[in-house]
Amino acid sequence: MQHAPHRSPAPARRRHAPAAALLAGLWLGLPLAGHAQGSAPAPAAAASAPAWKYQTQRLSRAQVDALLARPEQLLVLDIRRPDELIKYGSFPAFLNIQHKDLEKQLAYLPRDRVILTVSNHAQRAGAAGDLLTSKGFKVAGATGSEDYEQEGGQQVQHIQAPPPRAAGTTGAQPAQP
Repeated sequence: MQHAPHRSPAPARRRHAPAAALLAGLWLGLPLAGHAQGSAPAPAAAASAPAWKYQTQRLSRAQVDALLARPEQLLVLDIRRPDELIKYGSFPAFLNIQHKDLEKQLAYLPRDRVILTVSNHAQRAGAAGDLLTSKGFKVAGATGSEDYEQEGGQQVQHIQAPPPRAAGTTGAQPAQP
């Protein structure tokens, strides 16, 4: 007698992630074909990424590109440190609030836009998305800039570090007569 493998039901937080992504897509007027994946990791990142444990959906390159195509309705929130932004790059226009400071800076975030959270491999972005959702923000999903590029994404721009300042300068220009 063969027994069917035991499948435990998905945690409640995962059952709602596809619905949240679907609602965000409807709000943005996006095509819905890519939302059937639920909160599974993006294909290229799936092999090496840790298990996804967030309610916020981890977005594929195509889903990120669809969001980026509507910048008037989107806020790209990059939660990485400045050195990570320089090393790995980010999207063309973004707001940078480091993950450790996010909860203290919520008042600066608009509530009339869908938010895409960004980190290197989406793990911190997923946590940030969950925090924002719990505070009433509309979160489309999370992505990692490195994962996005590995999937063939072309929107990440690499940032040049500013040149070092000469010793004793403050960066202020002297007043012109």
